[in-house]
Amino acid sequence: MVSAALLTLVAVCCLIAMEVLHRAEWPSRGPYTAVITWQALGLAWGVSTIGALLAFGLSSYQLGAAGGAMALATDAFTGELLLAELSQGFEGITHIAAVVLAIALTLVLFCGLVASFVHVVRVRRRHYDLLELVASDHPAVPGARVVDHPAAAAYCLPGVLRSQVVISAGALAVLDNRELAAVLAHERAHLRQRHDLVLLPFSSLKRAFPRVRLVRTYYESVALLIEMCADDQARRKSSSRELAMALLRFGAAGPAPVPAGAMAAVPEAEPGVMRRVNRLLRPDDELSYHTGAFIMGGSAFLLATVTCLWHIPL
Repeated sequence: MVSAALLTLVAVCCLIAMEVLHRAEWPSRGPYTAVITWQALGLAWGVSTIGALLAFGLSSYQLGAAGGAMALATDAFTGELLLAELSQGFEGITHIAAVVLAIALTLVLFCGLVASFVHVVRVRRRHYDLLELVASDHPAVPGARVVDHPAAAAYCLPGVLRSQVVISAGALAVLDNRELAAVLAHERAHLRQRHDLVLLPFSSLKRAFPRVRLVRTYYESVALLIEMCADDQARRKSSSRELAMALLRFGAAGPAPVPAGAMAAVPEAEPGVMRRVNRLLRPDDELSYHTGAFIMGGSAFLLATVTCLWHIPL
Protein backbone atom coordinates (compact mmCIF):
# COMPACT_ATOMS: atom_id res chain seq x y z
CA MET A 1 0.00 0.00 0.00
CA VAL A 2 3.01 2.29 0.38
CA SER A 3 3.58 2.40 -3.37
CA ALA A 4 -0.12 3.12 -3.96
CA ALA A 5 -0.02 6.05 -1.53
CA LEU A 6 3.19 7.45 -3.02
CA LEU A 7 1.96 7.10 -6.60
CA THR A 8 -1.29 8.82 -5.64
CA LEU A 9 0.72 11.66 -4.12
CA VAL A 10 2.76 11.98 -7.33
CA ALA A 11 -0.41 12.04 -9.46
CA VAL A 12 -1.92 14.81 -7.33
CA CYS A 13 1.34 16.78 -7.41
CA CYS A 14 1.42 16.46 -11.21
CA LEU A 15 -2.04 18.02 -11.46
CA ILE A 16 -0.98 20.86 -9.18
CA ALA A 17 2.22 21.36 -11.19
CA MET A 18 0.22 21.48 -14.44
CA GLU A 19 -1.95 24.27 -13.08
CA VAL A 20 1.11 26.17 -11.85
CA LEU A 21 2.80 25.73 -15.24
CA HIS A 22 -0.35 26.89 -17.03
CA ARG A 23 -0.37 30.12 -15.02
CA ALA A 24 3.39 30.72 -15.04
CA GLU A 25 5.07 33.45 -17.09
CA TRP A 26 8.39 31.74 -17.80
CA PRO A 27 7.17 29.25 -20.48
CA SER A 28 7.04 32.02 -23.10
CA ARG A 29 10.73 32.66 -22.40
CA GLY A 30 11.61 29.01 -22.95
CA PRO A 31 8.84 27.34 -24.97
CA TYR A 32 10.91 24.26 -25.83
CA THR A 33 11.67 23.60 -22.17
CA ALA A 34 8.03 24.23 -21.25
CA VAL A 35 6.71 21.79 -23.87
CA ILE A 36 9.03 19.05 -22.59
CA THR A 37 7.89 19.82 -19.05
CA TRP A 38 4.25 19.49 -20.12
CA GLN A 39 5.04 16.13 -21.72
CA ALA A 40 6.82 14.89 -18.60
CA LEU A 41 3.98 15.99 -16.31
CA GLY A 42 1.32 14.45 -18.54
CA LEU A 43 3.18 11.15 -18.84
CA ALA A 44 3.97 11.05 -15.13
CA TRP A 45 0.34 11.73 -14.24
CA GLY A 46 -0.95 8.94 -16.45
CA VAL A 47 1.62 6.38 -15.35
CA SER A 48 1.35 7.25 -11.64
CA THR A 49 -2.47 7.20 -11.69
CA ILE A 50 -2.57 3.80 -13.36
CA GLY A 51 0.18 2.57 -11.05
CA ALA A 52 -1.63 3.76 -7.92
CA LEU A 53 -4.81 1.93 -8.95
CA LEU A 54 -2.86 -1.27 -9.71
CA ALA A 55 -0.81 -1.07 -6.53
CA PHE A 56 -3.98 -0.71 -4.46
CA GLY A 57 -5.99 -3.29 -6.36
CA LEU A 58 -3.19 -5.86 -6.36
CA SER A 59 -1.99 -5.23 -2.80
CA SER A 60 -2.71 -8.86 -1.94
CA TYR A 61 0.34 -9.88 -3.95
CA GLN A 62 2.58 -7.43 -2.01
CA LEU A 63 4.63 -6.97 -5.18
CA GLY A 64 3.81 -3.37 -6.06
CA ALA A 65 2.27 -2.16 -9.33
CA ALA A 66 4.71 -3.78 -11.76
CA GLY A 67 5.11 -7.09 -9.93
CA GLY A 68 1.40 -7.26 -9.17
CA ALA A 69 0.52 -6.71 -12.83
CA MET A 70 2.83 -9.56 -13.85
CA ALA A 71 1.32 -11.85 -11.21
CA LEU A 72 -2.18 -10.87 -12.30
CA ALA A 73 -1.36 -11.81 -15.89
CA THR A 74 -0.27 -15.24 -14.64
CA ASP A 75 -3.38 -15.78 -12.51
CA ALA A 76 -5.86 -14.26 -14.95
CA PHE A 77 -6.69 -17.62 -16.53
CA THR A 78 -7.28 -19.46 -13.28
CA GLY A 79 -9.40 -16.76 -11.64
CA GLU A 80 -7.80 -17.42 -8.25
CA LEU A 81 -7.33 -13.72 -7.49
CA LEU A 82 -10.96 -12.91 -8.32
CA LEU A 83 -12.27 -15.60 -6.02
CA ALA A 84 -9.89 -14.61 -3.23
CA GLU A 85 -10.86 -10.94 -3.44
CA LEU A 86 -14.58 -11.69 -3.54
CA SER A 87 -14.20 -13.73 -0.38
CA GLN A 88 -12.90 -10.60 1.42
CA GLY A 89 -16.19 -8.75 1.02
CA PHE A 90 -16.26 -4.99 0.45
CA GLU A 91 -12.47 -4.59 0.62
CA GLY A 92 -12.00 -7.21 -2.06
CA ILE A 93 -14.60 -5.56 -4.28
CA THR A 94 -12.78 -2.21 -4.02
CA HIS A 95 -9.55 -3.96 -5.06
CA ILE A 96 -11.25 -5.48 -8.10
CA ALA A 97 -12.82 -2.12 -8.98
CA ALA A 98 -9.39 -0.42 -8.79
CA VAL A 99 -7.85 -2.97 -11.16
CA VAL A 100 -10.74 -2.65 -13.60
CA LEU A 101 -10.46 1.14 -13.47
CA ALA A 102 -6.69 0.96 -14.11
CA ILE A 103 -7.21 -1.29 -17.14
CA ALA A 104 -10.01 0.95 -18.42
CA LEU A 105 -7.89 4.11 -18.05
CA THR A 106 -4.98 2.42 -19.83
CA LEU A 107 -7.22 1.40 -22.71
CA VAL A 108 -8.78 4.87 -22.96
CA LEU A 109 -5.39 6.58 -23.10
CA PHE A 110 -3.80 4.07 -25.48
CA CYS A 111 -6.79 3.67 -27.77
CA GLY A 112 -7.32 7.43 -27.80
CA LEU A 113 -3.73 7.95 -28.93
CA VAL A 114 -4.01 5.31 -31.66
CA ALA A 115 -7.41 6.56 -32.80
CA SER A 116 -6.16 10.15 -33.02
CA PHE A 117 -3.11 9.08 -35.03
CA VAL A 118 -5.18 6.99 -37.47
CA HIS A 119 -7.77 9.76 -37.84
CA VAL A 120 -5.11 12.39 -38.58
CA VAL A 121 -3.37 10.15 -41.12
CA ARG A 122 -6.64 9.48 -42.97
CA VAL A 123 -7.67 13.14 -42.98
CA ARG A 124 -4.26 14.24 -44.23
CA ARG A 125 -4.29 11.63 -46.98
CA ARG A 126 -7.66 12.89 -48.22
CA HIS A 127 -6.43 16.47 -48.05
CA TYR A 128 -3.27 15.60 -50.01
CA ASP A 129 -5.46 14.11 -52.74
CA LEU A 130 -7.68 17.19 -52.72
CA LEU A 131 -4.68 19.50 -53.06
CA GLU A 132 -3.64 17.64 -56.19
CA LEU A 133 -6.92 18.79 -57.72
CA VAL A 134 -7.36 22.34 -56.45
CA ALA A 135 -3.87 23.66 -55.57
CA SER A 136 -1.19 24.98 -57.89
CA ASP A 137 2.39 26.18 -57.81
CA HIS A 138 3.17 29.89 -57.61
CA PRO A 139 6.48 31.66 -58.35
CA ALA A 140 6.14 33.80 -55.20
CA VAL A 141 6.06 30.74 -52.91
CA PRO A 142 8.49 28.10 -54.21
CA GLY A 143 8.05 24.76 -52.52
CA ALA A 144 4.51 25.54 -51.39
CA ARG A 145 1.07 25.07 -52.92
CA VAL A 146 -1.43 27.86 -53.44
CA VAL A 147 -5.18 27.40 -53.05
CA ASP A 148 -7.50 29.86 -54.77
CA HIS A 149 -9.49 30.91 -51.70
CA PRO A 150 -10.29 34.48 -50.58
CA ALA A 151 -9.68 33.80 -46.85
CA ALA A 152 -6.17 34.50 -45.57
CA ALA A 153 -4.72 31.19 -44.46
CA ALA A 154 -1.37 29.43 -44.30
CA TYR A 155 -0.85 25.94 -42.93
CA CYS A 156 1.25 22.83 -43.30
CA LEU A 157 0.41 19.15 -43.61
CA PRO A 158 3.13 17.11 -41.90
CA GLY A 159 3.93 13.59 -43.02
CA VAL A 160 6.63 10.96 -43.04
CA LEU A 161 6.84 10.39 -46.79
CA ARG A 162 5.43 13.70 -47.92
CA SER A 163 4.72 17.03 -46.32
CA GLN A 164 3.30 20.20 -47.76
CA VAL A 165 3.02 23.92 -47.02
CA VAL A 166 -0.21 25.45 -48.28
CA ILE A 167 -1.10 29.12 -48.58
CA SER A 168 -4.27 30.74 -49.86
CA ALA A 169 -4.66 33.41 -52.51
CA GLY A 170 -6.20 35.59 -49.81
CA ALA A 171 -2.98 35.38 -47.80
CA LEU A 172 -0.89 36.33 -50.83
CA ALA A 173 -3.10 39.40 -51.23
CA VAL A 174 -2.55 40.72 -47.70
CA LEU A 175 1.12 39.85 -47.11
CA ASP A 176 4.16 41.52 -48.62
CA ASN A 177 7.17 39.45 -49.70
CA ARG A 178 9.05 39.66 -46.39
CA GLU A 179 5.99 38.83 -44.33
CA LEU A 180 5.23 35.93 -46.64
CA ALA A 181 8.78 34.62 -46.19
CA ALA A 182 8.36 34.79 -42.41
CA VAL A 183 5.10 32.83 -42.54
CA LEU A 184 6.65 30.17 -44.78
CA ALA A 185 9.61 29.87 -42.39
CA HIS A 186 7.15 29.39 -39.52
CA GLU A 187 5.32 26.58 -41.33
CA ARG A 188 8.53 24.88 -42.39
CA ALA A 189 9.67 24.92 -38.77
CA HIS A 190 6.54 22.91 -37.88
CA LEU A 191 7.41 20.37 -40.55
CA ARG A 192 11.10 20.16 -39.75
CA GLN A 193 10.63 19.66 -36.01
CA ARG A 194 7.48 17.48 -36.34
CA HIS A 195 5.45 19.57 -33.94
CA ASP A 196 2.40 17.55 -34.91
CA LEU A 197 3.84 14.52 -33.10
CA VAL A 198 4.62 16.65 -30.06
CA LEU A 199 1.01 17.82 -29.91
CA LEU A 200 -0.52 14.42 -30.67
CA PRO A 201 -0.65 13.08 -27.06
CA PHE A 202 -2.44 16.23 -25.90
CA SER A 203 -4.88 16.21 -28.83
CA SER A 204 -5.63 12.54 -28.11
CA LEU A 205 -6.41 13.45 -24.48
CA LYS A 206 -8.76 16.17 -25.69
CA ARG A 207 -10.38 13.63 -27.99
CA ALA A 208 -10.70 11.06 -25.18
CA PHE A 209 -12.13 13.57 -22.67
CA PRO A 210 -13.97 16.14 -24.83
CA ARG A 211 -16.15 17.39 -21.95
CA VAL A 212 -13.30 17.99 -19.50
CA ARG A 213 -12.58 21.69 -19.68
CA LEU A 214 -9.24 21.35 -17.89
CA VAL A 215 -7.91 19.03 -20.61
CA ARG A 216 -8.95 21.49 -23.33
CA THR A 217 -7.31 24.38 -21.46
CA TYR A 218 -4.02 22.54 -21.08
CA TYR A 219 -4.13 21.46 -24.73
CA GLU A 220 -4.46 25.11 -25.76
CA SER A 221 -1.48 26.02 -23.54
CA VAL A 222 0.73 23.41 -25.20
CA ALA A 223 -0.50 24.36 -28.69
CA LEU A 224 0.39 28.01 -28.02
CA LEU A 225 3.87 27.03 -26.83
CA ILE A 226 4.41 25.00 -30.00
CA GLU A 227 3.44 28.02 -32.09
CA MET A 228 5.98 30.06 -30.10
CA CYS A 229 8.63 27.43 -30.87
CA ALA A 230 7.91 27.82 -34.60
CA ASP A 231 7.96 31.62 -34.20
CA ASP A 232 11.44 31.39 -32.68
CA GLN A 233 12.65 29.31 -35.60
CA ALA A 234 11.08 31.66 -38.15
CA ARG A 235 12.65 34.80 -36.71
CA ARG A 236 16.09 33.30 -37.23
CA LYS A 237 15.51 33.72 -40.97
CA SER A 238 13.41 36.90 -40.88
CA SER A 239 12.85 39.74 -38.43
CA SER A 240 10.41 39.41 -35.56
CA ARG A 241 8.53 42.48 -36.77
CA GLU A 242 7.76 40.90 -40.15
CA LEU A 243 6.30 37.79 -38.56
CA ALA A 244 4.34 39.88 -36.05
CA MET A 245 2.88 42.01 -38.85
CA ALA A 246 1.92 38.86 -40.76
CA LEU A 247 0.07 37.54 -37.69
CA LEU A 248 -1.75 40.85 -37.31
CA ARG A 249 -2.73 40.85 -40.98
CA PHE A 250 -4.10 37.33 -40.66
CA GLY A 251 -6.08 38.43 -37.62
CA ALA A 252 -7.43 41.52 -39.35
CA ALA A 253 -8.52 39.43 -42.34
CA GLY A 254 -10.70 37.31 -40.08
CA PRO A 255 -10.43 33.68 -38.94
CA ALA A 256 -9.93 31.17 -41.73
CA PRO A 257 -10.91 27.49 -41.38
CA VAL A 258 -7.97 25.17 -40.91
CA PRO A 259 -8.22 21.59 -42.21
CA ALA A 260 -8.13 18.82 -39.63
CA GLY A 261 -4.64 17.45 -39.17
CA ALA A 262 -2.96 20.67 -40.33
CA MET A 263 -0.88 23.16 -38.37
CA ALA A 264 -1.60 26.78 -39.22
CA ALA A 265 0.39 29.97 -38.69
CA VAL A 266 -2.72 31.38 -37.02
CA PRO A 267 -5.00 28.51 -35.92
CA GLU A 268 -8.70 29.26 -36.18
CA ALA A 269 -9.87 31.33 -33.21
CA GLU A 270 -6.49 31.00 -31.47
CA PRO A 271 -6.73 33.00 -28.23
CA GLY A 272 -2.98 33.58 -27.97
CA VAL A 273 -2.30 35.52 -31.18
CA MET A 274 -1.74 38.81 -29.37
CA ARG A 275 0.54 37.11 -26.86
CA ARG A 276 2.63 35.85 -29.75
CA VAL A 277 2.66 39.30 -31.38
CA ASN A 278 3.69 41.02 -28.12
CA ARG A 279 6.36 38.41 -27.58
CA LEU A 280 7.78 39.02 -31.05
CA LEU A 281 7.71 42.82 -30.79
CA ARG A 282 8.83 43.06 -27.14
CA PRO A 283 10.77 39.87 -26.45
CA ASP A 284 11.72 39.02 -22.87
CA ASP A 285 15.08 37.62 -21.93
CA GLU A 286 15.39 33.97 -22.87
CA LEU A 287 15.31 31.39 -20.13
CA SER A 288 18.82 31.01 -18.77
CA TYR A 289 20.77 27.85 -19.48
CA HIS A 290 21.02 26.93 -15.80
CA THR A 291 17.30 27.43 -15.20
CA GLY A 292 16.41 25.37 -18.26
CA ALA A 293 18.80 22.60 -17.21
CA PHE A 294 17.29 22.57 -13.70
CA ILE A 295 13.75 22.27 -15.09
CA MET A 296 14.75 19.53 -17.54
CA GLY A 297 16.56 17.68 -14.76
CA GLY A 298 13.45 17.93 -12.58
CA SER A 299 11.34 16.46 -15.39
CA ALA A 300 13.74 13.55 -15.81
CA PHE A 301 13.81 12.99 -12.04
CA LEU A 302 9.99 12.94 -11.94
CA LEU A 303 9.78 10.22 -14.60
CA ALA A 304 12.53 8.20 -12.92
CA THR A 305 10.71 8.48 -9.58
CA VAL A 306 7.45 7.21 -11.04
CA THR A 307 9.27 4.28 -12.64
CA CYS A 308 10.89 3.37 -9.32
CA LEU A 309 7.61 3.62 -7.43
CA TRP A 310 6.06 1.11 -9.81
CA HIS A 311 8.61 -1.44 -8.56
CA ILE A 312 8.29 -0.87 -4.80
CA PRO A 313 7.10 -4.27 -3.49
CA LEU A 314 4.87 -2.87 -0.77
